[in-house]
Amino acid sequence: MAAPRKSKDDAPPPIALNKRARHEYFIEENLEAGMSLQGWEVKALRAGKAQITEGYVIVKNGEAWLIGAHITPLKTTSTHVIADPTRTRKLLLHRRELDRLIGAVERKGHTIVPLKLYWKHGKVKLEIGLAKGKQAHDKRATEKDRDWQRQKQRLMRSR
Repeated sequence: MAAPRKSKDDAPPPIALNKRARHEYFIEENLEAGMSLQGWEVKALRAGKAQITEGYVIVKNGEAWLIGAHITPLKTTSTHVIADPTRTRKLLLHRRELDRLIGAVERKGHTIVPLKLYWKHGKVKLEIGLAKGKQAHDKRATEKDRDWQRQKQRLMRSR
């Protein structure tokens, strides 16, 4: 007998979210990337010690790199390992995905932002978004629309 399927609600919570990215950018496409990590980083991620709000992704020499993401080392990290919390980490993507990202960044003026860090089948995955920057008036319009949706929900509940 097969095991029951899990719904999206049963998914484990993400390790880290970048809420600011959706405020600062229009996210046009999402991709899932693996990450090349050291042992102490994996242990720190299991403890939930990560922050990707300041992080960004660059493409250099045909490879994608995560820069500025902060993984706080645990106190129990080995003494012979020098832990750098903001080291540059390589992202693992298929060549076709990398080529598409490179084209979008170079020709169309997009940027690549980290959105979510999570576990999938025991491996750390990073959801990255191909994004276009928002202007100040776009941010105001988004906030105005969000406020209207919230108020609409209140009105529907009060009936």
